[in-house]
Amino acid sequence: MTLRQLFSFPNPANDYAARMVAGMVVAMALGVIVLHQHWLLFLLAYGFLARVLTGPTLSPAGFLATRVLTPLFGNHVKPVPGPPKRFAQGIGVIFSWSALALVYVFGMVGAGYAVLGVLLVFASLEAFVGFCMGCYVFGWLMRWGVIPASVCESCYDLELHRRQQQAKA
Repeated sequence: MTLRQLFSFPNPANDYAARMVAGMVVAMALGVIVLHQHWLLFLLAYGFLARVLTGPTLSPAGFLATRVLTPLFGNHVKPVPGPPKRFAQGIGVIFSWSALALVYVFGMVGAGYAVLGVLLVFASLEAFVGFCMGCYVFGWLMRWGVIPASVCESCYDLELHRRQQQAKA
C-alpha cells in the first residue's frame, strides 16, 4: 500500500459501514458519560482523526465495520459520496478532541460531557435514523459556494438533480 492509498478516504463510501461506525461512537460516548470511562475519549478522538486521514484503514471502529461487521451481516453496500462523510468525520475530530482536552487538560468534566453530548446526538442520528448532520452541512456549504463543486462531483450532480426536480414541481 502506498502512502497515497493509505491517506485516502473511500469515495463512494458505504453508508451501512458508516452507520455502524456511528453506532460504535454512540457506545463509546455513552461509556464516557454514563460509566465515566474517560479513557474511551482517547479511543474516540484517535478514531475520528484516523478516519479523516485514512478512512477506515487505521481506525479500529472503521476496520471493524468494514472488515468484520459488514461481511458478517451480508456485505450490504449502499454507496454514498465520500467527501461529505469525510467532512462529518472532521467535525467529529473537533468535538472529540475538544471533549478530550476539556476533561484531561482543563479538568472540566461537565463541559467535556456537554461537548460529547452534542456528538452523541449527531452520531445517534447517523446510526439509528441514517441522517448525517455533517453531510447536511457539507451540502449547504456547497450550495453557498464555500466548498467548490470540484470537491465532490457526485454531490454536485445530486444537487443539480434536486434543483431540476424542484423546478419541475
